[in-house]
Parts: sequence; structure tokens; C-alpha cells
Amino acid sequence: MSAAEADADAVLASPVRRAILAALDGLPSLAPAGQPTRSGGLTAADLGGRLGLHVTTVRFHLDRLAGAGLVTSRDERAGVGRPRKRWLVPTQTDAEPDGYRLLAAVLADAMASGDAPSAEEAGRRWAVEHAVDLVGADEVARAALTPGAWLGKVGVVVDVLDRWGYAPTVTVEDEGRSATVCLNHCPLLELARANPAIACGVHRGVIAGTLEALHEPRSRVELEAFVGPDLCIAHIARPDPLRAAPSTNAASPERL
Repeated sequence: MSAAEADADAVLASPVRRAILAALDGLPSLAPAGQPTRSGGLTAADLGGRLGLHVTTVRFHLDRLAGAGLVTSRDERAGVGRPRKRWLVPTQTDAEPDGYRLLAAVLADAMASGDAPSAEEAGRRWAVEHAVDLVGADEVARAALTPGAWLGKVGVVVDVLDRWGYAPTVTVEDEGRSATVCLNHCPLLELARANPAIACGVHRGVIAGTLEALHEPRSRVELEAFVGPDLCIAHIARPDPLRAAPSTNAASPERL
């Protein structure tokens, strides 16, 4: 056992810390507006309310968990004053962003095709080609027939974006007919500033291609680039009424 593993085991000897970690780890990837998500995390006050603990006690235990690398935090500004600290369970991308490695794979596939696709089309093709690896065989097997099932597909898209290195947060709108995905912490930020047509185009294509691979090619995808210094926003809307989608060999989805 490594020293880091031993330290983590010692920290988790506390039932309070185990409860805090379970509360953060159990957050959903997708939630209605105003509800916490796994990538958005919880404040110390939120955790205190859920677990019936004083906020000072929660902060003490969060510091110990953070010291062992079991949780991480991000500052959230909400007007004037000091930013609030939101706590979450770190993903692999927090420790080792994969964005440029995945971009290299997208571009390599595009070059191998020999027909010089656009950045968006390259991203779409890559997502469709690697669908089983990205989302699993079960997810690509069927189209959504209910709003809840369609939102589950959006949750899969969020997981793919998390894998790229974003810290996505989701708001469900219009009674489950659409979702707004805030793409925080762009993993290709320097490239996106220098050449947004490539970085943003690839990610718009990845979103559309993932939905296509999930048998949702009629879902509408729009991407607003640089709404903030480190924030893009994706708008995804489901077809209405829902019906079984054509196979991924059909025409490509509309991409704006």
C-alpha cells in the first residue's frame, strides 16, 4: 500500500468523512434547475444541512478529505463578496486532463479519412465511431421513448464532456424538453482562444455525434462560445414528440 493510499484509509476511518464523501459521490450527473449535480458539487453549508452537522465541523472534515486527495473544490462567484467554495469528488480529468489527447485522436481519424472534413464533422464522426467505448453498448442500442429516457441520454453526453476535461453543469428546462449545459473549464482553452473554429467546432460535433450514436440524431444542438472568460454554453433540445430515431446511417443531424 502506498503512503497516499494509507493516508486516504486513515482519513476514511471517520464515519463523518465517509458520509460526506458518499453525499458528494452520490450526486446525479443530471438534475432539474436549481438542484445540485455531481460536477457542480455542494457547499459546506449544503452538506451540513443534508447531514445535520454544523458548517464548521463540515469544513474541518472537508479539509482532511482534500488533504488526502479524496475531494476537490472550486470557487463560485455569486455577486459581490468572497466566492463560495463548492466541494466535489474529483474525476480523472481533474488530475489529468485528456482534452488534447482526445483532440489528437479526432484529428488523426480525420486525416486518415482522406476527405478533409470540417472540425465539427470530424468531431461528429469520432463520437459515432467510438460510441461503444464512450458510452457503452447498452446506451447505443435504443432510442429514448420518454422525456426521462431522453434526459438520461443528455446525462451520457455530460459524462463524455467530463471525460474531455470540462466541468459541465446541467439545467433542465421546458418540462424536460431541453437542457442547457454550462461547459466550465475548457480543456482546450488556449486553442479555443487562438482558433475557436477548430476547438469549438470539434466539441459541437462531439455533442451532436454522441447524441447520434445514442439514436437521438434529431436532437438540436447549439453552442455559444465564450459566454464568459472560461465558459461556453451548449443548448440541447429533444424532438417533440419523441419517436424512435432512424439508424446512425441516416442523414446527419442538424447542427447550428
